[in-house]
Amino acid sequence: MSSIGVGLRKEHYPYLRKGEPVKISWFEAITENYMDTQGRPLEMLEFIRKNFPIALHGVSLSILGGSFPNKKYLERWKELIHRIDPFLVSDHLCWTEQSGKYLHDLLPFPFTNEFLQFAIDRTQQVQEILGRKILLENVSTYLSFPQSEMTEWEFISELSKRSGCGILLDINNIYVNSINHGFSAFTYLDSIPWENVGQIHLAGHTDTGEFLFDTHSRPVAKEVWDLFSSFSDKIRGIPILLEWDEDIPSFPEMEAEALKAKFILESVPK
Repeated sequence: MSSIGVGLRKEHYPYLRKGEPVKISWFEAITENYMDTQGRPLEMLEFIRKNFPIALHGVSLSILGGSFPNKKYLERWKELIHRIDPFLVSDHLCWTEQSGKYLHDLLPFPFTNEFLQFAIDRTQQVQEILGRKILLENVSTYLSFPQSEMTEWEFISELSKRSGCGILLDINNIYVNSINHGFSAFTYLDSIPWENVGQIHLAGHTDTGEFLFDTHSRPVAKEVWDLFSSFSDKIRGIPILLEWDEDIPSFPEMEAEALKAKFILESVPK
């Protein structure tokens, strides 16, 4: 059975520090929140690590950005990995900066053969520096490029096969993109090399009326749970993480939302 985790958020530090009952199996920490501190955040992460496995999930690698590689960033990332000993490390397949200026968003790119080789080379470089395999996550997007020569799922599948990285498969992002860009989320999930999927993300989104916006501010949508259920035979055994980053509820409420994944996997016949 898959293990269920939630994101480690500062709003829940007091609850977790008191040693209240916890039903989930692990936590995912945002890498950048703990790389440049020797204070309370890092102390809290080490406190949690004593009792739970930790996954480190980055948002600023900018693997396709203009200033890659940021050697100082990679060195600090590697130091944190050695300190925490996470069972997974991941970031996003995107770019977040240009000319050294960070835009604080996960930005899209065209799915071309040139970009594919570009991404393969950079992924292999990161893995060589860290000395371990990383997972790269598919991101939500709000525009597409006429230059694209393949689908998003073809791109990420080839990247994983040819670079040796794993896939962090965000099912909410797939659904958001399927509505925003007009493709089949089922086809996407059916085409992924599941043997390369190392983690699943679930989250909530917001319907603006014109497009879906990946806000991580509400419960997982029914349509996303339906996709999750449809591919439960593929998902079983893969670590599952619930993300909730805005309008964060109490820890028990967030935990209950995450544990819906366990209920679905136990309910759907194998």
